[in-house]
Amino acid sequence: MLYYSLTMAWRGLLRTPIATALMVLAIGLGIGASMTMLTVLHVMSRDPLPDKSGVLYTPHLDPLPANTPDNQEWGDPADNLTWPDAMALLRAGRATHQAAIAGGQTLLWPPRASMPPLDLSGRYASAEFFDLFGVPLQRGRGWSARDDQDHARVIVLSHALAGTLFGARDPVGQRVALGEKRIGFQVIGVAGAWNPQPLFYADPNSKGGFGQQDDFFLPLSTAMELGLDTSNSISSWEALAGNDQARLKDPSTSWLQFWVQLDTPQQVSAYRRFLYDYAATQHASGRFQRPPQRTRLYGLMDWLRHLRMVPDDVRLQAMLALGFLWICLVNVIALLLAKFLRRGSEIGVRRALGARRGHVLLQFGSEAALIGLLGGVLGIAIAELGLWSVRQRPDDYAKVAQMDLQMLLATVALAVIAALLAGLLPAWRASRINPALQVKDI
Repeated sequence: MLYYSLTMAWRGLLRTPIATALMVLAIGLGIGASMTMLTVLHVMSRDPLPDKSGVLYTPHLDPLPANTPDNQEWGDPADNLTWPDAMALLRAGRATHQAAIAGGQTLLWPPRASMPPLDLSGRYASAEFFDLFGVPLQRGRGWSARDDQDHARVIVLSHALAGTLFGARDPVGQRVALGEKRIGFQVIGVAGAWNPQPLFYADPNSKGGFGQQDDFFLPLSTAMELGLDTSNSISSWEALAGNDQARLKDPSTSWLQFWVQLDTPQQVSAYRRFLYDYAATQHASGRFQRPPQRTRLYGLMDWLRHLRMVPDDVRLQAMLALGFLWICLVNVIALLLAKFLRRGSEIGVRRALGARRGHVLLQFGSEAALIGLLGGVLGIAIAELGLWSVRQRPDDYAKVAQMDLQMLLATVALAVIAALLAGLLPAWRASRINPALQVKDI
């Protein structure tokens, strides 16, 4: 019966090609516009590290002066940690893994003199960075806690950078030079494919987050000793004298990110208590002016929501696109209603020959589903064109506006469901036609 209904539905579409084309176009435009923005919303709000996000947390303290307004630029409480606080949390070792992190921006001088220097972005971090985030190492290893203590001049390259510098050769054991002074570093590892989006562990006050990736990783202690440039925002609430390195280590300067792995609810509760006790101790000593209740421990997804990684204008555009889809569906309903009711004589003959109302409903429902399927295919093409236009925008999230398999299937499903909903009323009205009156008029 279903095959027969689909056959009849296909013939019904071919019988009125202009009306069919208009309905397919309406569905395609509505689906294409809405799925463009829903795809952007999807890629911006998805979990950047689904395998580990449930156990990753970022602690935050509040060392700001008591008279700092709540809407100040450093966050509520401060989004970044100071060097003394980050080192204290690191030494305490209260988590399964923990790492202090900062962004790096430096020149890298390739081993071949014929190659020009590369201006790269990377990450300075303490030793457990790779275990903390589950960064795969394609070759070699990460650095150890002893390397941190010794300020070892070692570096881990991204897979792409290793290929650019050394081609098919094994990079491990090779040397590269960083910075204007061309300081030598030994390559001890190559990171595998790993590019979480957004770059959730990056400085929340710096520009970007989507589309970025790290080209290299090296010890934070080494970067501090050598005075390598950081791409992090540096916020100081006191006037400071001295060089940049002294400023970065001052307790009135926040600039570091800190992440921990807590595997159980008990660990989470214990770490919250530890943060409170640490802040209470600093408050009692007079260093923290604000009460210890202002400490925070954000889970990964809670942190992204706190940062409002999805801009309000993207949500608004998604709502407007869904409104446009609704307008398209109203037009499809009107066209289907006119199309089905004009076939009253055909329905009357079928009913007179024994077809039930359910058979008529199935036929016209199948016709609506075919319109939705064709509209979905057109909608995919329009959505891909829309996403291409989004990628031409200067916004950082535009770079990741790509339709994945999940959204591809969702596009077709939404188109078919939308068409079925649009065809529900017309098909029901058609199935309620009195066959006696229609046969009488033939």
